[in-house]
Amino acid sequence: MKFQDMLDLKGKAAIVTGGGRGIGRFIATGLAEAGANLIIASRKIENCQDTAEELAKLGVSTKAVKCDMSSKDDIENLVGAAVSEYGAIDILVNNSGITWGAPTMEYPLDKWEKIFNVNVTGVWYLIQKTAEKMKDNNGGKIINISSIYGSRGTKEEEHPAIAYNSSKAAIEILTKNLAVKLARYKIYVNAIAPGFFRTDMMEYLFKPEMKQYLDYALNTIPLKTYGQEDSIKALAVFLASKASDYMTGAIIPLDGGQGAY
Repeated sequence: MKFQDMLDLKGKAAIVTGGGRGIGRFIATGLAEAGANLIIASRKIENCQDTAEELAKLGVSTKAVKCDMSSKDDIENLVGAAVSEYGAIDILVNNSGITWGAPTMEYPLDKWEKIFNVNVTGVWYLIQKTAEKMKDNNGGKIINISSIYGSRGTKEEEHPAIAYNSSKAAIEILTKNLAVKLARYKIYVNAIAPGFFRTDMMEYLFKPEMKQYLDYALNTIPLKTYGQEDSIKALAVFLASKASDYMTGAIIPLDGGQGAY
């Protein structure tokens, strides 16, 4: 099979959570450009609808679905909507996530629980419900989105978000564990650990008055630059396609070399 054919996702059905903006939108765009039909989900349905309408112009089918990842009912509805729309789920991208910053010694328990409910429990439940469908459809590809903070500690001044880091560490071991347990069903489970990407959420750093903070951030990255849409699109399409059929359980950093320090 030619390499370009291995990357072809025409006719495949994909769910992308948190697909209405930022890294999720980048990934959804890459999958659509490779031919996949999409269910784009997040708590804010308006962002998903905007993205779905834009990506439909590429000639693929798209549908926006509201999904709060802390809600069991919403997750079950999301899986049901995907199967109803496309008959199967071939690709799942778990990108939705939340964070909360506070000094470690004062970190509120309710915020810790909320972050784990969305970033870990919700992801696990969505994978479980999706894997049931993938098993009946001879397999599929699952891509979890971790973070460079999922495998490292950070100074309090740099990143006072102990629950977020810990939740992403949980996602990385969940990825490895599920890769082993689901391999018998031809369900591949891998994760991307992004570093600093220029997204709408990070755009405030590019204001002139924030230059010293942007310079500081870039100086922690060996390549001295931030990630952009094309980099993560390419990796996501690779992991969603036949090109990665001998890869499962991998945690792939996409951070300009930051994690190599």
